[in-house]
Amino acid sequence: MNNAEELKKIVREKYSEIANQSKDQNAASCCGATGCSTVDYAIFADNYTELEGYNADADLGLGCGLPTEFAQIKKGDTVIDLGSGAGNDCFVARALVGENGKVIGVDMTEAMIKKARENAEKLDFNNVEFRQGEIEDLPIAANRADVVVSNCVLNLVPDKQKAFAETFRVLKPGGHFSISDVVLVGELPEGLVKASEMYAGCVSGAIQKNDYLQIIKEAGFENITVQKEKAIQVPDEILLDYLTEEEIKAFRNSKTGIFSVTVYGNKPAASACCEPGAGCC
Repeated sequence: MNNAEELKKIVREKYSEIANQSKDQNAASCCGATGCSTVDYAIFADNYTELEGYNADADLGLGCGLPTEFAQIKKGDTVIDLGSGAGNDCFVARALVGENGKVIGVDMTEAMIKKARENAEKLDFNNVEFRQGEIEDLPIAANRADVVVSNCVLNLVPDKQKAFAETFRVLKPGGHFSISDVVLVGELPEGLVKASEMYAGCVSGAIQKNDYLQIIKEAGFENITVQKEKAIQVPDEILLDYLTEEEIKAFRNSKTGIFSVTVYGNKPAASACCEPGAGCC
């Protein structure tokens, strides 16, 4: 469809538009900013409103799960949120880590960082910060986090191997991640694969579920577990922008499935012995 830099540009542009809209505006446009450029709100998003730390100003309806629900976050932990948007998951994580913990959100979209910082300032949180950067090259030192979370973002990253390698790097030995994302079982129709709008909408950038889990394993993680899985049904009115009625019928009759999954994995505690200066190898 496009090269990596073009894909990142598409995502930046689309999510910059979304950053300047409210959740209600995203909902009213069926599936996000500029019509159907994202399908997160209408199809994927789970309900955050009952979670402690929830902040309506930070909820743009862009997730596909509740990664903090399964993240085993404890008081005093340092949590990193990959693709932090307006800060929704960061503020939920902050309620779990308490005043003595630390939450760092990373997002590559300047408008999202600005909105997240404004939200944190309104809440007077001095232990939540937001850094602009890319997930493939995180602006964070190694062995920093107890927990990494992310919500419907890694499917937007062209180099998923590098993204999980960076996740591994910033986690402390023995630390873990809980990531909600979109994966596939079977092949998408060509019309969806080539649509840049469906990439920004977290569909055509998704990869095969088995490949996704294999990438996590190859990054060095252990105890990899799918904590939650739900099938995603993309409405015909969205598909008609990219497929004919006959193609939609064939897609419905195929064995292809789009799934939201929340995945857990931990960095081995013994990995500390393999690091320079650890003094044990």
